[in-house]
Amino acid sequence: MTKPGDANLKKSGLSDAPDVAGGRQAFRRLVDSRLAASLNSCVHCGLCADSCHYYLATGDIKAQPAFKVGLVQSVFRRYQTMPGRLFPALTGARDFDPTMAEEWIDSLFGLCSMCSRCTLNCTVGLDISRIVRAGRSTLAAMKLVPSELQATVDTAIQSGNNMGITKTEWLETAEWLNEELQQELSSSEPLLPIDRPNVNVLYAVNPREVKFFPLSLMAAARIFHAAGESWTFSADYYDVTNYGLFNGDNRAATIISGRLQESVRSLKCRKLVLGECGHGYVANRWEAPEWLGRTPEFEITSIVQLLAEYLRQGRIKLDRSKNTKRVTLHDPCNLVRMGGVIEEQRFILARAVSDFVEMYPNRENNFCCGGGGGQLSMTRYAKRRLEAGKIKAEQIRKTGAKVVATPCHNCVDQLSELNKEYKLGVEIKTIAEIVSDALVLKS
Repeated sequence: MTKPGDANLKKSGLSDAPDVAGGRQAFRRLVDSRLAASLNSCVHCGLCADSCHYYLATGDIKAQPAFKVGLVQSVFRRYQTMPGRLFPALTGARDFDPTMAEEWIDSLFGLCSMCSRCTLNCTVGLDISRIVRAGRSTLAAMKLVPSELQATVDTAIQSGNNMGITKTEWLETAEWLNEELQQELSSSEPLLPIDRPNVNVLYAVNPREVKFFPLSLMAAARIFHAAGESWTFSADYYDVTNYGLFNGDNRAATIISGRLQESVRSLKCRKLVLGECGHGYVANRWEAPEWLGRTPEFEITSIVQLLAEYLRQGRIKLDRSKNTKRVTLHDPCNLVRMGGVIEEQRFILARAVSDFVEMYPNRENNFCCGGGGGQLSMTRYAKRRLEAGKIKAEQIRKTGAKVVATPCHNCVDQLSELNKEYKLGVEIKTIAEIVSDALVLKS
């Protein structure tokens, strides 16, 4: 039996009939006064276009932020404004049907890294990223998140980290790295402690460090040792990432951030230090209190902020002559534009390298590398992601740098792909790795 909307369903390419009625209800619940004001205020001036790396790289009108807003705006008008209900054709209002759902998926997931550069440059101050996430949340309620991104969230919920690393594998990796570092530093004390209670710092990291970048973990442990820090990892919940921020599922996001906070409480640590992850900082520092409905009783800070604090207090000493290659800095969108951590990394690099040069534009006006918004997990959009990354690749090339520093492992992964795609011939390093290379250790 043919169901209403099956023709549109076939055209849209969705394999199963989406619950569009449920989607409309979910969207209606998401539209508060602030979002309604934004959706009523966009005048489609198009001036946001030049802020978007997707549009600048491709010239595709569908990549313009105003186009993405327009898709969400048209559904808002159709169901939540009187003119849209009565005169949809005259007001630009459109039904939320399978065809529209497919357009939302392609635009809001496939052509946006949620970098918020458009928000910063909007002439009327609209929070465009919030509009995009509301659309993603609607699709999440309909179970229409791209499967690769959804799988990342599901894995984090099921296993405690987004890569499904077993506890045994994590503990064995930490033990191996601990032995390596003990030998290097001629120390018998635990240098990568796990589940040590009543310490100052619980350090949360990206599980990609455990799987693929163990030297990054060793760099942080080396710095903590030099600073005389009391710290620990958690055996169970140590993942700084939270892809619930990207797929729009607040329930999942709440569980993931809540587990990390419970690790701090159970070990009675005084501070949660978030590893080099832009979206992990925004999710756990700024969004989690709203998701969880309470302000944590402990401090939450970034490892970048902590490293700058160590330098100001004289707890670590660096020798710039140990890093002689020209270094440039990529500003992660979430950490800088949305998180407010802007000058600390520059303060650190000025003391850790001999030759530091800025990209242009930089700081809040930086261009996204293209790795955020869950893009790295959504392999179906990989070609678009690399094409949009051309803007960042050209920024890097113009600096003449041999090393690109960035305090975000998502950015490390994307920049590594851009390095190969555009033949940049650079090294990609985290801030902790560069600091570790410059450390002056007591003999």
